[in-house]
Order: sequence, then C-alpha cells, then structure tokens
Amino acid sequence: MKDYLHVIAKRENIVADDDALHIIAQKADGALRDALSIFDRVVSFSGSELTRQAVTENLNVLDYDTYFATTDLLIQNDIPGVLVLFNEVLSKGFDAHHYIMGLASHFRDLMVAKDAATVALLEVGDAAKKKYLEQSKAAQLVFLLEAIKLANDCDLNYKTSKNQRLLVELTLMQLASITQNLGEKKNLNS
Repeated sequence: MKDYLHVIAKRENIVADDDALHIIAQKADGALRDALSIFDRVVSFSGSELTRQAVTENLNVLDYDTYFATTDLLIQNDIPGVLVLFNEVLSKGFDAHHYIMGLASHFRDLMVAKDAATVALLEVGDAAKKKYLEQSKAAQLVFLLEAIKLANDCDLNYKTSKNQRLLVELTLMQLASITQNLGEKKNLNS
C-alpha cells in the first residue's frame, strides 16, 4: 500500500517521506480506499510536501519519536522523566490506552529489530527502521520481553481499571525499574 501511495505522490508531483506514507498505510489498516482518502486529506493540509510530522499532526497520531523517547527514559530508569513525558502526551489530547498499546507495539518492533532475520518484519520507513536498529542495541532482550508483558497486561486491564491513568503510570514505573532490578539481581548472584 505504501508503494502504491508513493506512485500516486510521484504522479501528483508530491514529495513524500517514506515514513509519512507508512503512517498513512498503517492508519488505513489494509483498506486502500481509506489510505487514498487519508492521503488526499493530508495533502490538502500540508501541500506538495508530505512529511512524517505533517501526517502525525493531521491524523492526530503519536509519532515514533514519542515511543523512542519513552524507551530511552525507561532504559535509563528515569521514572520522573517518563511520568512527565506521559503527562505531556495526555496534555496534547492523546488517549492513555492508545499510548500504552503503541508502546507495546514499539517494544515488539525493537525485538524484531534485534535480529537480522526478522528486520524485514518492521513495517516502518527507512528513517524509522534506522532508529529501531539503533535503539534495539541499547535495549536488552530481557528488558524487551518483560516490557512487552507489562505493557500488554496494562492494555488488558485498562478498560476495567477504576483509575486508568494510575494504571498506566504504575506500568511506566515498573517498566523504568526493569533494568535496575536486573542489575540488583546480578549483584545478588555475584
């Protein structure tokens, strides 16, 4: 679908980022008619240059950069930083449930990026793929496995939680503690 959008962009003399077209294709969820409609809407908003930023702003979707920044903070065990970032996401009007589901998908993509045999499974543009490959080196496999589990548990419990924001914040605190806890376990075993 992304390739088809690229052909249309070229025919219409529109310069389109690979990542921008990927986001449109993902948002369309396999429906070509939806992809074309989204493409037209974003082009009417941004003109003849279609950037990732223009697409994310127009479609009101969280950018990859939010998840990369979140993961950097989690790996650094920066609980205050990740809570502040989550608050910024909420203050921009994004849904907490959407955020945690996106974070789980981000962890999955980092896991996929860790092995050359599975890198082709990443459904992102070239610039984003490069970032995934880079961040996957910093994220330990043990961290990613536990992070996926915690984020998925939060997703499953979200709708029944009486305090959904607290649920996500608690999950973020647990995520930011994974590598710290791994270091403590290593010291105990030494």
